[in-house]
Amino acid sequence: MPTLFHKIIRREIPADIVFEDEHVIAFRDIAPQAPVHVLFVPKETFATLNEVPADRPEVVGRLALAAARYAKAQGFDQEGYRIVMNCNGDGGQTVFQIHLHLLAGAPLGRFGA
Repeated sequence: MPTLFHKIIRREIPADIVFEDEHVIAFRDIAPQAPVHVLFVPKETFATLNEVPADRPEVVGRLALAAARYAKAQGFDQEGYRIVMNCNGDGGQTVFQIHLHLLAGAPLGRFGA
């Protein structure tokens, strides 16, 4: 089932794309939770983190490394940033295509329930 993110990947709807390579696309979140809030999405379809095969850790690794490269390129790698992946409803996932949130630009503090 195509998601909003699939439509962004296919350029069917606009997004503020800040990074792209052959495996990953990244764009600014439309409802940011921090001064910098960028979503990193694989171009392969996996609804949740649970669906990524154990023999494909590179899918998640590419997201994390792309986020780290972006943080360094934007100059906030030394101040710090947070990366988060939500899984299913209770985990806070609302779009069912895996994605990684990069949050930065302010002290983020602690988080939890």
